Amino acid sequence: MTRIISGRAGGTVLDVPPKGTRPTSDRVRESLFGALGSAGLLEDARVADLYAGSGALGLESLSRGAASADLVELSAPAAALIRTNADRLRSAGVTAPARVHRANVTTFLSASIAEWDLVFLDPPYDLGDDELTRALVALASRLSADATVIVERATRSTAPDWAAAGLEAERDRSYGDTTMWWGRPTL
Repeated sequence: MTRIISGRAGGTVLDVPPKGTRPTSDRVRESLFGALGSAGLLEDARVADLYAGSGALGLESLSRGAASADLVELSAPAAALIRTNADRLRSAGVTAPARVHRANVTTFLSASIAEWDLVFLDPPYDLGDDELTRALVALASRLSADATVIVERATRSTAPDWAAAGLEAERDRSYGDTTMWWGRPTL
């Protein structure tokens, strides 16, 4: 069962698409959000959750004080579940907007005029390196100067090509089969 771990909507159960997604485990999310909270990266952040799946990363951010979240998911059934999950957060008292976009990530980023402070990219494990790089390149111009970008992929995957997007690696951490790579705009 996937749930919101902490914050205003802590304990809220989230629906997960029955196939085609790989939700971030509660243990990994708890560690990730502990680090984000300690660094002061959640409060009032403008968040993008790309390849959102169930929306767990973006919605957890809202529960913990983010100002807004754009959740981008191409699959129609998954996008519908994200809307349902966002409604559950509103019922729990989370008032910050959760905007669900049913779109291809790169297409969405290329057309967007938004700016984000915190971005999660949790693509399907079979997403190719070139496609991930295209998404990072499209994202780079939409980041605030002190933004944090987190890419979640299989540990066996290569690290994101931060330099191609004008970004730089900050750190990485592995959790079994999953690795989180952190990046930021080059200063």
